[in-house]
Amino acid sequence: MRIEGKCHCSNISYVFHWPGDGGEIPVRACGCDFCTKHGVSWTSHRDSELIAKIADASLVSKYRFGTGTADFYVCARCGVAPFVTCAIDDQLYAVVNANTFEGIDRASLIRAATNFDGEGTGERLDRRKRSWIPSVNISS
Repeated sequence: MRIEGKCHCSNISYVFHWPGDGGEIPVRACGCDFCTKHGVSWTSHRDSELIAKIADASLVSKYRFGTGTADFYVCARCGVAPFVTCAIDDQLYAVVNANTFEGIDRASLIRAATNFDGEGTGERLDRRKRSWIPSVNISS
């Protein structure tokens, strides 16, 4: 299933290839301060692909916090964070913000609260390798 998404002003856009028909897409509402304050909900699949396009790279802020192992791509113009990346063993992984999907039936998004507090850096990176999008291409 092809899912298109973007920030509010379209400076950051993407195509997210979800395996299968996308009948139900699990979405994680992270309980950390950043995600809560930005109202984001993340999804990924280990068999998916993300192709992102940045129209004006000077208007993109990469924000890191906590363990400093992930880059939140935040549009400086509209403030939306469409995706997050993490480099592990020379490979880029990602999750996408389901709230930035375009033309998707919101009923197909199965939301669940998550909290990764107390997770060590090694555990966090292992989880990302197992469940984040392993095929990531970002162009400007």
